[in-house]
Amino acid sequence: MLGDGAENRLSAAFPSRVTIDAGALANNVRWLKSRVGDAVGLMAVVKADAYGHGAPHVAEIALRNGADMLAVANIGEASDLRKAGIQAPILVLSYAPPEAVPLAMALKLRLTLYDFGQAKQYQSVARSARDTLKLHLKVDTGMGRLGIPSEQALPLCEFARDQSALQLEGIYTHFSTADSDPAYLAKQLDRFQSLLSQLRAADFRFRFTHAANSAALLRCRASHFNLVRPGLLLYGLDPLGDGMATKELQPALRWTTSIAQVKTLPPGSPVGYGNTWRARRQETIAVLPVGYADGLRRSPRTWREVLIHGLRAPVVGRVSMEKTTINVSHIPDVRIGDEATLLGRQGDDEISAEEIAGWLGSITYEVLASIAPRLPRTLLLP
Repeated sequence: MLGDGAENRLSAAFPSRVTIDAGALANNVRWLKSRVGDAVGLMAVVKADAYGHGAPHVAEIALRNGADMLAVANIGEASDLRKAGIQAPILVLSYAPPEAVPLAMALKLRLTLYDFGQAKQYQSVARSARDTLKLHLKVDTGMGRLGIPSEQALPLCEFARDQSALQLEGIYTHFSTADSDPAYLAKQLDRFQSLLSQLRAADFRFRFTHAANSAALLRCRASHFNLVRPGLLLYGLDPLGDGMATKELQPALRWTTSIAQVKTLPPGSPVGYGNTWRARRQETIAVLPVGYADGLRRSPRTWREVLIHGLRAPVVGRVSMEKTTINVSHIPDVRIGDEATLLGRQGDDEISAEEIAGWLGSITYEVLASIAPRLPRTLLLP
């Protein structure tokens, strides 16, 4: 995101745009901090450009309103935050190649450790650079994804402790079913707690212990430890889908475009590639300058509706790379330049990320993260 003047000029050059409500983000972070209490730190997950919201501004707002640390997917994302002037501690959650370790140390990042070979490589590079690399050990307690199996964690900790250039600052795990299966969440948490007891007996002490993603933060206080890692909740969306958290949270993102053309077609007229849709009667069709290159999915399932003048207009025909057609026959006085809302509120209606995820057979995370970075993000200040 740019300064106000340049940002506004850039936004005006794009018919499609994403608006981020800074007040909503601040509200969400403050609510999360009040939920976990002063004794528990808050690591704001801003990977994937803050779930499509624009990482630098989201990070700044989160840190001003109670977040203590940030988490990203890779060193490139962390580098962008540092270039934006953000100096808070940053944890890289995923793989970092050994050759990138000097950059990670220069940027004062924390990397994730989960493998003996990786530890050896990191030690070699860090020692050559005459520096110390801070690490958070990731333990696989039953997700089967990235992480050292819990039964191998103690030996890896012992190995890392003997490496002069490595510092084990934190330890964490990740839950696979915190939003859907509390019983399995409890099993993973029990494995993690058992490991922590084993590590304490071996005289390991970690500055940070963390496990709770957004769903676990809401569902299981025992998973908070001294640091939590909310992602979806920051952006005003409820991972549990029960509506409880959303009473306090505010969705922060709105995606809109402008109508490029309005035309009346006679009965039988085809619309879009493949002529998959034809007018059954005289129909009024509006063309939107947005398509799958912007994140409006084409197939196998796509957006069903957008909001025009506060009313729902169905998508008709195939979504193109940068054009989508909608039927506005039932909406009076639609003109070129009128706002079309793809995601968010317009008038008395709202198309939510949850609703869109249902249309697509997907999840809210993908809906948000799939909005193309090429679309300008404009920060709406309180």
